Amino acid sequence: MLTAKEKSLLAALEPRAASEGVEVVTVEIVGSRKAPTIRVYLDTAKGISFDEITAAQVWVNEIMDEIDPFPGAYTLEVSSPGIDRPLRTPEHFERFAGDEAYVVTNGPIEGRSRFTGTLAGFNAETECVLLDVDGARCDIPLDDIKKAHVKGVVEFR
Repeated sequence: MLTAKEKSLLAALEPRAASEGVEVVTVEIVGSRKAPTIRVYLDTAKGISFDEITAAQVWVNEIMDEIDPFPGAYTLEVSSPGIDRPLRTPEHFERFAGDEAYVVTNGPIEGRSRFTGTLAGFNAETECVLLDVDGARCDIPLDDIKKAHVKGVVEFR
């Protein structure tokens, strides 16, 4: 799911995030090589506030300055994971069991590489994400997942 560079940034951020009481949901590097954007998504069990994101921006920026991930300029974005929350770890897939999710795999599984269905958890023995799609259970190996996120729902009342 993550590139080697994204994994190294995640590893650099996680200890401080834990001490601050937040979770680094994921890290993304997007854009051009000459001017990349580093996106750091943070959350807590109760959700994350604007004030918490603002405070985190300071220490995330300090860590990025220390490790200097790219020669030259880059843009740093620190935000909440949003309504379409990325899913990366077995704990994420367990925590959001019962929610609808979208999963993209690195290659075809059962003839397809894009799945939309209801998360049914994570099987630690087989290291597979369990997803109910069109009335059938799909076991998707975690290592085969390219991207996954919760499909956000907006209710108007």
